[in-house]
Amino acid sequence: MNDHREDEDYLLNGEERPETRADGEKLLDELGIFGVARRRFFEQGLAGGLGVFALQLLAKEKALAAVETAPDAVFAENAGLENAVRVSLKINGAAQSVEIDSRTALVDLLRENLGLTGTKKGCDQGQCGACTVIVDGRRVLSCLTLAARCEGKTVTTVEGLAKGDELHPVQAAFIKHDGFQCGYCTPGQICSAVALLDEAKNGEASAATKNLRATARDLKLSDEEIRERMSGNVCRCGAYPGIVAAIREVQAGRETAQYWQFATEEEIAAAMSAGEEERDAAV
Repeated sequence: MNDHREDEDYLLNGEERPETRADGEKLLDELGIFGVARRRFFEQGLAGGLGVFALQLLAKEKALAAVETAPDAVFAENAGLENAVRVSLKINGAAQSVEIDSRTALVDLLRENLGLTGTKKGCDQGQCGACTVIVDGRRVLSCLTLAARCEGKTVTTVEGLAKGDELHPVQAAFIKHDGFQCGYCTPGQICSAVALLDEAKNGEASAATKNLRATARDLKLSDEEIRERMSGNVCRCGAYPGIVAAIREVQAGRETAQYWQFATEEEIAAAMSAGEEERDAAV
């Protein structure tokens, strides 16, 4: 395909040919694209040289959707599930009974079968912790957990932590202390933190526990302890200080100062003024 020739056919003196515009308008009418979305489509398509290509794709999609199935068409039979098993478990307080392939991972059951997409699939190898959920009170990597092994168990995902509009204390603390940036790892971080606090409450030691002989219930976690216990959850954005602060606040049960805050209008104006003065001095 000659891309340059195709652009010349599409453009006339740098603008859309009238017939191209008319065809596009008609197609967008059929697709139900109106108003601002329509204008943006044409502006961006022309600016990026993608107009004719996009219109061709839309036209093909529309044409294929309109093709009727031939009366004598033969379809392959649905192969169905291989190694099908029925699993009954409780997820976020609701009983679920689903038929799945026996090799289905818990993360896929949650996301693909039940639409609980809060649980994220990251590395899919048990290394990043993004898929962490809580099973019978213990945090597990759902990408390495067979769904069939959760028969009769209770699973809690990030969707099940809040009570209506009331956030779980860990969720609220993550927001307060900016314990996330892109947010992809956040569901796993939060589930891990919730289970971690229960572990500390039960007196369970970690590799960072100083005195194993003196461990008791309601362990008071140091920053070092929190970092060690959360080490299986990786944050590519590096929001670890906020995560540690959030967990420490929830365990302490008292408000702590935020590491950050939004700049006021006065602070923004002062910073801009200082920047202008520096530029003037440099000149």
